Amino acid sequence: MNTSTPSEPPKGDRIAKVLARAGVASRREAERMIEAGRVSVNGAQIMSPALNVTASDQITVDGKDVSAPEPPRMWLYHKPVGLVSTDRDEKDRQTIYDALPEDMPRVMSVGRLDINSEGLLLLTNDGGIKRKLELPSTGWLRKYRVRVNGRPEDKTLEPLRRGLTIDGERFQPMTVTIDRQQGANAWLTVGLREGRNREIRRAMEAVGLAVNRLIRVSYGPFQLGELKAGEVEEIRRKIVRDQLGLELVDDSGTAAKKPRTLQRPQRKKPNRPPKR
Repeated sequence: MNTSTPSEPPKGDRIAKVLARAGVASRREAERMIEAGRVSVNGAQIMSPALNVTASDQITVDGKDVSAPEPPRMWLYHKPVGLVSTDRDEKDRQTIYDALPEDMPRVMSVGRLDINSEGLLLLTNDGGIKRKLELPSTGWLRKYRVRVNGRPEDKTLEPLRRGLTIDGERFQPMTVTIDRQQGANAWLTVGLREGRNREIRRAMEAVGLAVNRLIRVSYGPFQLGELKAGEVEEIRRKIVRDQLGLELVDDSGTAAKKPRTLQRPQRKKPNRPPKR
């Protein structure tokens, strides 16, 4: 535990940051755990996150030792419809954490997808990565396939491209293209750089369109690809390092599976009459 005098620079890192790096919880959630009296350092219960710790300090949460932080890791997860992205749900609905494989380490989601949305959700064991990727200043483009009821034209979507204000909340300009009309519905591709609660659904409602399917297909450089609903796949650590500008002690070891290739059945050749 840091015992520096006020004139000395504090040694180590803030306790909430260390807990986040160890994958215990996000930094904000770790601060709440500390204030609830669930965290002890060197056998003494602490009640304030205003504390620095070093590698020599023994930290416990709910009486269990906190292990040393693992190297930063990230996963791609294809979230299905019907799951919420929070740790706990006040309505006792199933969460993504209930559905993840049992051998997964403790992970946090980068941002959220609402219960009726599906597609790419990034997971990480590192609270610093989560915080970095959720900051608006990161500015990574997130792309969605969106199905809406109606027959939108370019002029219908122009307010979304300019940016609009809904109930006093300013939405930044989106990139919106019309892919195809399919009966009473249209498929759109939507891109945005900061995600607000139900932003796409609310923006579409503002221009008279109802979203009936929403699939996130990419988050910055990370793509959903052919990952099936409910599947999870680790991103190679070298890619995590390169894309996030991290310095990893060891970027060779990884539990990542090789990208899955779909085994498509061979097409049967049509029966043709013999040549005469």
